[in-house]
Amino acid sequence: MTTKTAEQINTLQISTTRIWGRPVRYAEYNPEGATETLLLFNGIGANIESAERFLLSFKRVRVIIFDPPGVGGTPTPTLPYRLSHVADMASALLNQLEIDQVHVFGVSWGGAAAQQFAHLHTRRCLSLTLAATTTGAIMIPGSPKTLMKMVTPKRHSDAGFMMDNARQLYGGTVAMQEELMREFSEALDHGTPVGYSYQLMAIMGWTSWHYLPKLNLPALVLMGEDDPIVPVANGRILASRLKRGKLEVMPCGHLFMVTMPVETARRVERFILSGE
Repeated sequence: MTTKTAEQINTLQISTTRIWGRPVRYAEYNPEGATETLLLFNGIGANIESAERFLLSFKRVRVIIFDPPGVGGTPTPTLPYRLSHVADMASALLNQLEIDQVHVFGVSWGGAAAQQFAHLHTRRCLSLTLAATTTGAIMIPGSPKTLMKMVTPKRHSDAGFMMDNARQLYGGTVAMQEELMREFSEALDHGTPVGYSYQLMAIMGWTSWHYLPKLNLPALVLMGEDDPIVPVANGRILASRLKRGKLEVMPCGHLFMVTMPVETARRVERFILSGE
């Protein structure tokens, strides 16, 4: 049963429920006239609020998002977990909300979780959109210097670190969008260092390479043309492994969901509603 400890952020409804006896914080955005539902898996260390601009840019699609264990308002578990745990948690949340099938969107770390969800709960998936992500262990890595800065929790817990390293970390136009990046940084509440470490541990050794060709559903792969964390080549790998996958390159870096929220939401919405 859902406990309505709801906060209202514009039209974003944030609530807390219990899954397997533990609190899980989730949000719904349900614009008037929505005909489809999208389940969103966010990036590593990123809470619900960090995706607010993107969520509120949808016009005809209902969006469901949740804080994974150790992030935002979902407590850090006692033990580490795998992506299969996140996928099953998402499925349990859908059961509570009485939602049978959804379109699935995942960005960066959340892209891995989205692939795992599509693999384990294929019947529930109507389409799959993967943004700035990879097949996991089989990937083309970004620059080592960037990756070293990416894995530290400081990029989410230290606003100064985020602002000083935004260009090197995320590429694209983030360095020129200081106000937007500061708003994004202030919205983040990455939880605990342990929670962040657990997210990193969840993807260690993980890969979707072997099961992607078995996913017979419409799939859109979005990559940033100037992404120092996940180079565009990874999008080509994803699209080639997906039976019905197609790749599009966004004129930005890793954070196009943040720097281009309206444009990205419109593209995803068009794909969901028309398959184009």
